[in-house]
Amino acid sequence: MISCPKLGFDTLLDESGIQVSTDIEEEVLRRFENAGMQAYRFFEWAGKQQHYSHTVKAYHIMINSLAKIRQYQIMWDLVNSMRSKGIVNIETFCIIIRKYARAQKVDQAIYSFNVMEKYGITPNLPAFNSLLSAFCKSKNVRKAQEIFDSMKDRFVPDSKTYSILLEGWGKEPNLPKAREVFREMTDMGCKPDIVTYGIMVDIFCKTGRVEEAVHIIQDMGRRGCKPTSYIYSVLVHSYGVEKRIGEAVDTFLEMERNGIVADVAAYNSLISAFCKVDKFKNVYRVLKEMDQRGVAPNSRTCNIILNSLISRGENEEAFRVFRQMIEKCDPDSDTYTIMIKMFCESGKLNMAKKVWKYMSKKQFIPSMHTFSVLINGLCENGEISKACVILEEMIEKGIRPSGTTFGRLRQLLLKEDRKDVLRFLEEKMKLLIKEPLSD
Repeated sequence: MISCPKLGFDTLLDESGIQVSTDIEEEVLRRFENAGMQAYRFFEWAGKQQHYSHTVKAYHIMINSLAKIRQYQIMWDLVNSMRSKGIVNIETFCIIIRKYARAQKVDQAIYSFNVMEKYGITPNLPAFNSLLSAFCKSKNVRKAQEIFDSMKDRFVPDSKTYSILLEGWGKEPNLPKAREVFREMTDMGCKPDIVTYGIMVDIFCKTGRVEEAVHIIQDMGRRGCKPTSYIYSVLVHSYGVEKRIGEAVDTFLEMERNGIVADVAAYNSLISAFCKVDKFKNVYRVLKEMDQRGVAPNSRTCNIILNSLISRGENEEAFRVFRQMIEKCDPDSDTYTIMIKMFCESGKLNMAKKVWKYMSKKQFIPSMHTFSVLINGLCENGEISKACVILEEMIEKGIRPSGTTFGRLRQLLLKEDRKDVLRFLEEKMKLLIKEPLSD
């Protein structure tokens, strides 16, 4: 599927002799999450197989993938297909709402919430919470608060509702508004839970009030509400940001003394704190301790260390860590993007291409951002033809380039009077999208 051209796609799958199953379909769709149109071609092929029907989960993965590349018309076609089969549910609309909110399509997100009833789905409190959460996570907490204020009589808020708004105001960060929401929450008789406390600790830390965050943790202990590894990791991270490394380490040790087992997030916070003060020997000691305790590092661990080393100009060490870490954890899009960008910016295009090749070998589908970094790097270093090949590969996978990336390549092609290549790529784009490039 990764290497097959569009025209021979169905034939190749037919001739493979593979008997599609729900497990196979869902796994393939997950693997091609970043390549929406390629995933959709497989989805369509699977749907044509004898005695086979898509699961609700397969529909949801596909809807999520199509929304990511803004293929909204096909997405709604799938929703209508689910309705005809009687399998559309609240989660279907929650996925759509989240994706519209993330794309800053406010009206469409609200429309998706309001249109549920036409599909035979009655919006409930979890759906309302999902709508608020979508806007808060998309850094549009003001719209979330506006919706909450206009609809709270229709849906009786619970502690989760208030926690969502608190987290939204925390991302701004806006401490006065967070305090206001917290007061309303307690006035309405909603008791703060472990999630609420965690959010409040995070807000105080983000606004530079670490001491108040410590008081909250102490208050939790008095109320018999044991702080979690996450809450301690927020505190460790904050001390790290302020380069108060002694207090970061003391807090980590206090967590362990209180019988709370450190998870990968807590270790990541400690690693980040050591990185902030350039204590890389300690970083490697923490990695060794994680190994001894059976706590596997994740892509986030890797990305923290790589970003820190690159910011210090230690590119060779970053590449050594990258090679070492990929033996222990699966890199994510950010990991590959960090390495490709590092090599492009240092003029080592051959190394950037090697990382790209390794990514292909691991059958990892690059994200739009990873594609963009390589295309921009190739343009910057005068490899226009190679940039065109990568852009074509991107389009073939159903991934829509940003207006900036496509615009830059367009200008270079016009400068070199390669209008035929530009027309070819523009035709490819027209086949992929139904919306204007400027969106």
